[in-house]
Amino acid sequence: MKWAEFSIHTTQSAVEPVCHILHQSGASGVVIEDPSDLVKDWDLEYGKIYELSPDDYPKEGVIVKAYFPVNSFLNETIEETKGEINGLVAHQIDLGKNAVTVSEVDEEDWATAWKKYYHPIKISNQITIIPTWEEYSPNEGEMIIELDPGMAFGTGTHPTTILSIQALEKTITPDDRVLDVGTGSGVLAIAAAKLSASKVDAFDLDDVAVTSARSNVELNQASSVISVKQNDLVKGVEPHSYDLVVANILAEIITSFTTDVYKILRAGGTYVTSGIIKRKKQEVKDALIEAGFEIREVTEMDDWVAITAVKPEELA
Repeated sequence: MKWAEFSIHTTQSAVEPVCHILHQSGASGVVIEDPSDLVKDWDLEYGKIYELSPDDYPKEGVIVKAYFPVNSFLNETIEETKGEINGLVAHQIDLGKNAVTVSEVDEEDWATAWKKYYHPIKISNQITIIPTWEEYSPNEGEMIIELDPGMAFGTGTHPTTILSIQALEKTITPDDRVLDVGTGSGVLAIAAAKLSASKVDAFDLDDVAVTSARSNVELNQASSVISVKQNDLVKGVEPHSYDLVVANILAEIITSFTTDVYKILRAGGTYVTSGIIKRKKQEVKDALIEAGFEIREVTEMDDWVAITAVKPEELA
């Protein structure tokens, strides 16, 4: 089978929204070539992670590659995707060069080439994420999450995912009921289950994400704890249903349903948000405070931010 490789040269701050558009357009797999990974001091706190080659990365900016099946609708899909990406400018997202190229590749080539970017990564004190094709022997007390990205929405190595899992590790208590909004590959839901949550619901609007998340949940033998469902944000969720909600999605989406999350959390419940570019940090903090939350912690990695907020006991 032939596939079209859609490649866009953009900026680090545009990676998340661009990837979202590509997946919404039906991309079967996405590769992110970010040169900052070459100089990031990954191993200061959590140990060796990568052996990367500079030849595989652009000198500046970020290249995002997505793969679409070659069919009669391809040209229409490509043009619509370009239009959606160009529309991000209206949301003050810097697209950089915004240079797009499309080329044809064989299935074997695209299905294996991206694996050189993905190796085991220890992202918190307790959790290490590994791809299914890698052999890895965990240390004592180390929790393993296996992921097969395939058509998935993330490998767990993006700063927003790392910040989210580190926040979950600090805040989850045994028997917590957790909701992961916009679950993507399911990695945050799996992390919550590994960290002793009693019940985890994982929602995503995209059916590809739901399929991917379910596959990864089964891979990690977490089906008894995690329920994956196609759902629009928190629509239909009963008030006071959860002890913790985590949302690693765009800042614009986070601010749009902050009040809804407040309602579905129990008194004293925790809300972990990420996917927030630094320049949107204050906007998200303001929305959380306006909804009634108290900000407990703000953490940053590169240009990304995670915010942990709590619903006060006395205002429940």
